[in-house]
Amino acid sequence: MAHTHDHGDSGHGGHDHTAGANSRSLTIALALTGTFLVAELVGAWLFNSLALLSDAAHMFTDAAALAIALAAIRIGRRPADNKRTYGYRRFEILAAAFNALLLFAVAAYVLYEGIQRFVEPQEVQSLGMLAVAAVGLIINLIAMRVLAGGKDDSLNVKGAYLEVWADMLGSLGVIGAAVLIYFTNWSWVDPVVAIAIGLWVLPRTWILLRDTTNILLQGVPRGVDLAAVRTAIADASGVAEVHDLHLWSIAGDDLSLTAHVVLTDEATAEPIRLAVSEMLHAKFDISHATLQMESTSDRCAEPEHD
Repeated sequence: MAHTHDHGDSGHGGHDHTAGANSRSLTIALALTGTFLVAELVGAWLFNSLALLSDAAHMFTDAAALAIALAAIRIGRRPADNKRTYGYRRFEILAAAFNALLLFAVAAYVLYEGIQRFVEPQEVQSLGMLAVAAVGLIINLIAMRVLAGGKDDSLNVKGAYLEVWADMLGSLGVIGAAVLIYFTNWSWVDPVVAIAIGLWVLPRTWILLRDTTNILLQGVPRGVDLAAVRTAIADASGVAEVHDLHLWSIAGDDLSLTAHVVLTDEATAEPIRLAVSEMLHAKFDISHATLQMESTSDRCAEPEHD
């Protein structure tokens, strides 16, 4: 029996570079949203706009999400130790899940307040509402541009990007509502837009929560067919069988695999291990594979695991 593993060429250098770039992007976005948040809250109070308050609430979650994401990336860069053998990268996934839950809470609050405004309509100062929302739109567009480069590499950054993106849509909705209220004096447009903003962001928030939950449960990463991976290993030359196959991700941008590979009688363990590891990396982008090579006699002596 041979216990062998392969880490591929992924290393930590690439992750450190990506994490550093994401950290800078999040810092810039946090400075932008944090600065404007105070102005938007004041505007919502002065102009009595629920839509503007809804946008401010999203801006608050943006700032909180960006701060948490920034802290998560910095904590995630800590090396593995005797207590955290995988390191701290999964903290980023915890942060992304928290951001999703925070967005759900904000959406629920906005829906409740929107219904209350239908019961008791209130006057809205549309011009002030328009001015604040226009500035908010500019801030959101800049923040989105800053975060766009890292959203495909990190679920944590993706969560922050989604929140800023949702807030950008909110700013557009508030601008439209302000213009409509100014020309028609329909104050009910304000809660309608607020509720629409809340409902619009919910599906994307659910996707983020679903993905982070799957990672925390160490599920098979989305987009990877475990059956295809099993078949590819089993079909490799010199392999008689594969069992105890596990595939998971630490932080959403990596793939780790462990498996017991039963060899045919004439096979040699090390060449087959190398061939299987290279195939997994080339075909499925699995850069960290730990393969336990077994002979048929070893397999017969062991209890069934599957």
